[in-house]
Amino acid sequence: MKLNLKRPIVFFDLETTGVDTAKDRIVEISMVKVMPNGDEIVRTRRINPQMHIPAEATAVHGITDEDVKDEPTFAQIAKSMSQFIEGCDFGGFNSNRFDLPMLVEEFLRVGVDVDFKNRKFVDVQNIFHKMEQRTLVAAYKFYCDKDLTEAHSAEADTRATYEVLKAQLDRYPELENDIAALAEFSNRGDAVDYAGRITYNEKGEEVFNFGKYKGCKVSEIFQREPSYYDWMMKGDFPLYTKKVITEIRLRDKKF
Repeated sequence: MKLNLKRPIVFFDLETTGVDTAKDRIVEISMVKVMPNGDEIVRTRRINPQMHIPAEATAVHGITDEDVKDEPTFAQIAKSMSQFIEGCDFGGFNSNRFDLPMLVEEFLRVGVDVDFKNRKFVDVQNIFHKMEQRTLVAAYKFYCDKDLTEAHSAEADTRATYEVLKAQLDRYPELENDIAALAEFSNRGDAVDYAGRITYNEKGEEVFNFGKYKGCKVSEIFQREPSYYDWMMKGDFPLYTKKVITEIRLRDKKF
């Protein structure tokens, strides 16, 4: 089924040095930009992460330090990438929990301001798990009857994700062919900061989703205990999480 698009959507997949969004870096990124008329623009490139790629990561995606030593850094391609994704929604497989937070961190690190607040995020894995409970390889076989022979190749995974979503729309008539509806259905919670450290409660208020103040309003804790804000800013939290808590703190004139 062809996607019903009001604006372009970028399906993307990352290969990285690890799974820590605060410390690890992207080594390969693939994007398939799907236009409302169905045209596709594919961009895939490797990136020099400026750090060692651990053997455990290479075992997953096959990319070594030697493979990326002459590739550009993220800082060198960030502006052109931000232009490529401008005005687009996003789709991916486990992207809401990993790929999106990692991409946001990379942009913040190099000082390129990309506004993700008004985008829609369709996580095909969440749709899959709600419907069938499988992995991407199994999802590709289940929905498309194809073997994903190049799993953990960023472009192969990205194309497979795009195909799976179209097949999901064919299989489940209850899924609305609308990016906003798919984003809402594939969302696994009301995270404020992508990493899920700050979430919304039932009243739409920002609350902590970890630690001793889990469930408590962020603004109230910062008023009562300003040192907690300082601890988070100095701690090993993702840059976007720090940006979010700073916005909350500055919004409250009583801090």
